[in-house]
Amino acid sequence: MPILYTTKASATGGRAGRAVSENGVLDVTLTVPKELGGDGATGTNPEQLFAAGYSACFLGALKFVAGKEKVKIPEETTVSATVGIGPREDGTGFGIEVALTVNIPGLDKPTAEKLAAAAHIVCPYSHAMRTSTEVPVTVA
Repeated sequence: MPILYTTKASATGGRAGRAVSENGVLDVTLTVPKELGGDGATGTNPEQLFAAGYSACFLGALKFVAGKEKVKIPEETTVSATVGIGPREDGTGFGIEVALTVNIPGLDKPTAEKLAAAAHIVCPYSHAMRTSTEVPVTVA
């Protein structure tokens, strides 16, 4: 596939550290939630970042498919992503689960459901979650 945009972010310190984008615009303190054994200090975590990215990307996909269908999406439309993390049943690591909630004020439910289903096909986050996209890991 032709890549249209590439970015990079790096983390230090793991879940209790810092993450920074290559251009420095994203620069966040990472903390471990109490539910995962942390102290609950002020900061964010990978699950919150994933939820924010997924919800924004899905809303972009929703606007894209709505435009193709000539449906106006109100500015107050929201997509919320709920992301959970826990141990996998096979005991070899952790997994995540994600649920999306789409709220399109003023649009009838059947049309909203049709657009959300189409956005779920278009959205690259949804595609990656659905297809278990391979991620190469390189040691520098």
